[in-house]
Amino acid sequence: MKTTLTITERGVITLPAKLRQAMGLAANDQLIAETTPDGLLLKPAVTLPIELYSDERLREFDAAEAELAAVLKKKSR
Repeated sequence: MKTTLTITERGVITLPAKLRQAMGLAANDQLIAETTPDGLLLKPAVTLPIELYSDERLREFDAAEAELAAVLKKKSR
């Protein structure tokens, strides 16, 4: 599918609804822009959520592991 896009003064490009639907893109999806010998290539970006663990959360993990170890120890007897 080919279409013409316009860049605003702020550098914003709007992808037409038909193009977004054809590519399975939704609001707030991220794209990777890459220059190629043929021009500009837009590709969907794969993003993965991450969790940064606080000291409290790490203590929760440690307690859960200790509890599991105790249960496993009792079962092995």
